[in-house]
Amino acid sequence: MPEVAIRGVRKSFGALEVIHGVNVMIEDGSFVVLVGPSGCGKTTLLRMIAGLENISGGEIAIDGQVVNRLPPKERDIAMVFQNYALYPHMTVRENMAFSLRLAKAPASVIDARVGRAASILGLSDLLARYPRQLSGGQRQRVAMGRAIVRDPKVFLFDEPLSNLDAKLRVQMRAEIKELHQRLGTTTVYVTHDQIEAMTMADKIVVMRAGHVEQIGDPLTLYDRPANLFVAGFIGSPAMNFISGTVEPGGFRDEKGGLWPLGGRAAAQHAGSGAIYGVRPEHLVLAADGLKLGVQVIEPTGSETQIIGQVSGLPIICVLRERLAARPGGTIGISVDPANVHLFDRESTARLEMAEA
Repeated sequence: MPEVAIRGVRKSFGALEVIHGVNVMIEDGSFVVLVGPSGCGKTTLLRMIAGLENISGGEIAIDGQVVNRLPPKERDIAMVFQNYALYPHMTVRENMAFSLRLAKAPASVIDARVGRAASILGLSDLLARYPRQLSGGQRQRVAMGRAIVRDPKVFLFDEPLSNLDAKLRVQMRAEIKELHQRLGTTTVYVTHDQIEAMTMADKIVVMRAGHVEQIGDPLTLYDRPANLFVAGFIGSPAMNFISGTVEPGGFRDEKGGLWPLGGRAAAQHAGSGAIYGVRPEHLVLAADGLKLGVQVIEPTGSETQIIGQVSGLPIICVLRERLAARPGGTIGISVDPANVHLFDRESTARLEMAEA
């Protein structure tokens, strides 16, 4: 499978630059997810790979060939869109075979490829149906089948699950991941949903305002976010951030509360104004810990999400224990210093910390 190289790519609409010198290497056969909030430029970047948007600067290469000036049909890519883009007057078989018919492929090749894709996607019994007779998940499978039959160098997915309900999204995530493992085709996938990114990607590219904030595998982004933005974007619920000052004995928040911090890390950054980060799932019950005033309790079955305040500071924690606490009550919480992150208050970059 070919690689996709994005080198110093820029995109401007008139005087407005929306992609600012992006560099990403997408390795052969990998599954790379572009993720970020709405308007960050991820779909624009995907459309430049596809050839649907002109490139204002830099270059994109597929399988070693610079494709800046190649039209989409000559890039050997297949794109799956958010809205399926199926032809309503064509059957499933005709939709899947359409690109091959345009390319004047022999009937035997068309039948073989459509049959193989239908088998992979569980569509063999639906080939005679029309899109209006299909569920949303089935339509999305047809859209993927139309891409598979082309046997492209690269698959491009543009938020393909956003129109599906929550349960079907989970199912389709697993199906797309399994499909990639089976076919091994280089895949670039765009989503604003960080859960999709974490569960599907080999490598995640986190974008904001046309810049790349961090590139890495899912657990690296979760365990070692490069900055405050990545830390807050990756993980659900989002990481808690507490502003204050590092002291030799821990981290002193702006309300006077003292949060646990490893001794060597505290000594390393003592006196520094910083932002203390802790994920909700890393907060634990501790009778002698900080006092969390409970405001909202959200049980999910396996976990309980607590929304409250510590000395007037908003805090969310996720606990696996069953609690007797009620809104208006108080619980004690603490955190293992090994799970604490510190960020520079000015640059927002993650501060390296010596082990406790």
